[in-house]
Amino acid sequence: MRSNSVLLAPLALYASGALAFYPYTPAWLKEIEEHNAGEAKRSADNGLTFDIKRRPSRRAPASQEQKAAWQAALLAHKYSDQAPPSSSPDTTLAKRDNQFSILKAADPDTPNTAGLAQDGTDYSYFVQASLGSKKTQLWMLLDTGAGSSWVMGSDCVSEACSLHDSFGPKDSDTLKTSTKEFSIAYGSGAVSGNLVNDTIEVAGMSLTYQFGLAHNTSSDFVHFAFDGILGMSMNSGANENFLSALEGAGKLDKSIFSVALARASDGQNDGEVTFGATNPSRYTGDITYTPIPSGTDWSIPLDDMSYNGKKGSAGGINAYIDTGTSYMFGPSKNVKALHAVIDGAQSSDGVTWTVPCDTTTPLVVTFSGVDFPISPKDWVSPKDSSGKCTSNVYGYEVVEGSWLFGDTFLKNVYAVFDKDQMRIGKHLIFCRNPAPPTCY
Repeated sequence: MRSNSVLLAPLALYASGALAFYPYTPAWLKEIEEHNAGEAKRSADNGLTFDIKRRPSRRAPASQEQKAAWQAALLAHKYSDQAPPSSSPDTTLAKRDNQFSILKAADPDTPNTAGLAQDGTDYSYFVQASLGSKKTQLWMLLDTGAGSSWVMGSDCVSEACSLHDSFGPKDSDTLKTSTKEFSIAYGSGAVSGNLVNDTIEVAGMSLTYQFGLAHNTSSDFVHFAFDGILGMSMNSGANENFLSALEGAGKLDKSIFSVALARASDGQNDGEVTFGATNPSRYTGDITYTPIPSGTDWSIPLDDMSYNGKKGSAGGINAYIDTGTSYMFGPSKNVKALHAVIDGAQSSDGVTWTVPCDTTTPLVVTFSGVDFPISPKDWVSPKDSSGKCTSNVYGYEVVEGSWLFGDTFLKNVYAVFDKDQMRIGKHLIFCRNPAPPTCY
């Protein structure tokens, strides 16, 4: 019998979910979006210039709390067995064109590896997939909480589709459609359409794959840059998850994948996902593996969380490790216990906590007896318009009785998702060279 585990590795110093995506947009991030509206380029700290495509300002910018709420709503459906509701499509068909910010990743030099692009605010991380005979390129969210994969279809009439690239029969001579329908519930509705078969190429690997072609999308996806979702959960939803498909096609030596997320503020997007192996150049020393107790989710026991040496009494429950989630969410009592040991933390609702903006102390999460610091650059938000900063650990119980650790955590570790051994591995991630003022 195979055993499964997740590997988390603390990032070393750099010398040179059926589960589903959870949308949550905090107030501070909405203000950043407003400030950045209209910019065409972003200059990185290392002198590089990244081309940025900006969505037109079609609605009021979202606040940090609103972004967090959007993500919480989507995640609640992602991690539940609730039947999906139907969505109400718009009545007009708009031009398909991805109009969002895309901060592309550097080209990786490791086999079976794809760069992880993002929107420039660390809100979501996605790979570029080439679909069909004409190799139509779409951005797909890398989502360890999703068992299903889908992209926006060319005949989709929803508002979100008008802002994104799409795929359809005119884009491929090898597309095989079907009458089999799919529907996936999200915060304000559902994504629905038909299952199709065609070639997909990711990280230089090409295979025939069944995925969803969405005719309707919920309004949640108006706020996100990607054109679809690449399901990397161990379970399968409406179609086979992508990891199992790669395994079945004989593309992998091992049924694992490894993820390194880049922080936009570090000025260098070298984020990547490696399929079938790890990339030893991204960490030094041993990786800490934590076994997955049971089930088919990327979920492992959390020992505890602490701040400045003070334990937060936040452990003793599982933590879902989800690349498709931006922040960290937990039961309100655990989140309250954690913030009780954080100097100056305050909350009026038990969901969102303000913290001192000059905080330089990392949060520490402990798995299998090993501590993994989370940089204040990730767990403390930038100042909002009132001069306040928010903790990116929110009191939403997305998964009953469990934590949900998203990119706030994952930016600080090199994570290995090992289906063969049923475990998750973690290693502290490399700091950039030259190193930022704080490496964690």
